[in-house]
Amino acid sequence: QVQLVESGGGLVQAGGSLRLSCAASGSIFSLNVMGWYRQAPGKQRELVAVITSGGSTNYADSVKGRFTISRGHVTNLVYLQMNSLKPEDTAVYYCNAAILTYKNPKEPNDYWGQGTQVTVSS
Repeated sequence: QVQLVESGGGLVQAGGSLRLSCAASGSIFSLNVMGWYRQAPGKQRELVAVITSGGSTNYADSVKGRFTISRGHVTNLVYLQMNSLKPEDTAVYYCNAAILTYKNPKEPNDYWGQGTQVTVSS
């Protein structure tokens, strides 16, 4: 069984910063791509940023230059540093990971965290 647990959300004023963390735990054989998605009220869930085990990154245009995704020294950790936050960044942020488990080491499955609320006030 695999779990993703996020932390670090909260309320911040526009222009402020927050750092989200996500830790994957459980029967993990290999962990490749990890990422952050967000969903605002009434909108579809959208990609924010992803990072591979090799360190390659990809960002949504709306967050380029403001957000930075990184992996921890322990490879099951991923962070999202969010700077210059805007009210339109308000959403529930979800951690996502493509994971090979010991039970199924050949085909990765998608796992999601429970989400953490980020609210940016104007």
